[in-house]
Amino acid sequence: CFSPFQTLTAPAPFADETSCQCQAPHEKLTIAQARLGTPVDRPVRVYADGIFDLFHSGHARALMQAKTLFPNSYLLVGVCSDDLTHKFKGFTVMNETERYEALRHCRYVDEVIRDAPWTLTPEFLEKHKIDFVAHDDIPYSSAGSDDVYKHIKEAGMFVPTQRTEGISTSDIITRIVRDYDVYARRNLQRGYTAKELNVSFINEKKYRFQNQVDKMKEKVKNVEERSKEFVYKVEEKSHDLIQKWEEKSREFIGNFLELFGPDGAWKQMFQERSGRMLQAFSPRQSPNSSPTRGRSPSRSPSPPWVFNKASPPSSPKAASASLSSMSEGDEDEK
Repeated sequence: CFSPFQTLTAPAPFADETSCQCQAPHEKLTIAQARLGTPVDRPVRVYADGIFDLFHSGHARALMQAKTLFPNSYLLVGVCSDDLTHKFKGFTVMNETERYEALRHCRYVDEVIRDAPWTLTPEFLEKHKIDFVAHDDIPYSSAGSDDVYKHIKEAGMFVPTQRTEGISTSDIITRIVRDYDVYARRNLQRGYTAKELNVSFINEKKYRFQNQVDKMKEKVKNVEERSKEFVYKVEEKSHDLIQKWEEKSREFIGNFLELFGPDGAWKQMFQERSGRMLQAFSPRQSPNSSPTRGRSPSRSPSPPWVFNKASPPSSPKAASASLSSMSEGDEDEK
C-alpha cells in the first residue's frame, strides 16, 4: 500500500491512477480495535470529504485530526467536482483541478479521490475499503437531507473532528466582498485590466485616482516621518549643546568670580597699583628724630629772596652789597 512517508517528498496519488490496494483481507473494525492499533499491512482506512475551496489552515487541521485519529491510519480524501458542487452548494473560486492539486500537496493526505459522491453509498465505501468517515459533528444538511452523514453515524463508522474557529472559505470570500474596492484597486495597480476585473469605466477611473491619492498620502507620511526623525536629531544635538553650554558657563562664571570677585586677583592687583600710585604722588616727610641746627627758636629763617620792605636798596651798589651778604650767610649755614 502507498507509504504515508512519501507524501513528504511527492504529491499524494489519485485513487483512479494507482493500483494501491490493501493486500490483507478487509475485515470490519470497531473504533476500539482501531485505537488499539492494527498490523502494519492493515492500516485503518479513514475517509474525509469536502469541497476544499480556497484551501486554508482550517482544512489542513481537519485532515490532520483525521490522520491522527488512530495509531496506524491511511487517509483518503474525496473532493467533489465542480458540477456537483455548483448544483448542491454554489459557485467556487477555485475549479476542481486546482482543488484536487491543493489536496495532493497536503502532508496528511495519502490518497485523493476525484469526483467524490455527495452522499456516501455502501458501494462507494466497499469499493475503497473505507473503515471510518471523519467529519465535524455538526449536522450537515444538504440534498434534501437533514444530515448527509446520518446513515454513517448509525452504522458506527463516523469519527468526529473539531472545526477551527475563525477561519472558513465563506469567511475568506466575505472579506473579499467586503473589501472589494481595495482588492480591485490593488489588482489594477498590479497590471490587471478593468475588463479582467469586471470593473466599469467610471469605477476604473475612480480607483486609479484613489491609487494616486494613496501614493501622495504615502509620500506625505514618509516626509512627516523623516521630519520627525530630523527634529528628534536636532533636539538631541541641542540638548547636548545646552548641556555643554551650561558646563562652559559654570566654568566661565567661576573664572570670572575668581578674577573679579570680592576676593579676586583683580582687586588685589588694583589695590597694589593704587598704593604705588599714592606713594608716587605724596611727598616724603622728614623723620621726627632728625637733628636740629643751632638756630634761634624765635627766629624763622627767611628765604634769601625776601627783601626788607622798610629799607629797600637805594642804589645798585647797595643791592649788590646785600646779595653778597646773603650769599655769605648761606655759606655759614652750610
